[in-house]
Amino acid sequence: MDSGMIGKVEKAKRYAQERKRIHFHTFTVTMDGENNPHQIRYADGQWECDCSYFRTHKLCSHTMALEIVLEDMIPEKPPVG
Repeated sequence: MDSGMIGKVEKAKRYAQERKRIHFHTFTVTMDGENNPHQIRYADGQWECDCSYFRTHKLCSHTMALEIVLEDMIPEKPPVG
């Protein structure tokens, strides 16, 4: 491995540890639920999930799990109230 690549690998490791550098704007994932897989989408600060609970509550265990996984990498929700 040349010296330039060594520097890039070290920089990549540092970036990966500095999670606040990463900002998601739009993505879609599939999460395997206990009964079925679910499609979860994040776009412009809004979550969508195809599970029935999300349809009525605009929140579900699938979206909450992703919020935990992506802590500091997606914008925080503004306080309600």
